[in-house]
Amino acid sequence: MAETRLTLSLLPEMLAVARLPAGALLPGWVDWSDPFVTVSRTRDELSVVCPEARVPGDVRAERGWRGFKVEGPLDFALTGILARLAAPLAEAGISIFAVSTYDTDYLLVRAADLEAATAVLRRQNELRV
Repeated sequence: MAETRLTLSLLPEMLAVARLPAGALLPGWVDWSDPFVTVSRTRDELSVVCPEARVPGDVRAERGWRGFKVEGPLDFALTGILARLAAPLAEAGISIFAVSTYDTDYLLVRAADLEAATAVLRRQNELRV
C-alpha cells in the first residue's frame, strides 16, 4: 500500500504550553476565539496550549513553540503519522510536543528549532511545508 503523502502548514502564532494544578478551573486568559487552543485535563494536571501572549508571566509554562498542522482530515485507519514525523526530528535532536484532534495532528517544535525542523521534515518525508 502506498504511503499517504502529507502536507504540513505552519501556524503563524508563537505558542506556549502551560501547566496548571489538576483541580484548577479553566483560566480566564484562555480565549476560545484564538486560532489554536487546546486544553487537556488529567487527574495530575490541566494543560493549556494557546498563543504565548495569552499566558500570564506568573503561570508555569514552556514558551516559544511553533506549530505544524498536518493538513487533514486524516482517516482514523491511517497508522504511523506521528511516528513518521517524530522519528526524523528525534534523530536530529529536535524536541516535539504533539497534539491530536479528531481531524488531524499538530506537531509543535521550539521556535529556535523551526528552521532545522522544517528542513528535516522536507528531506525525510518529502513533505510540502
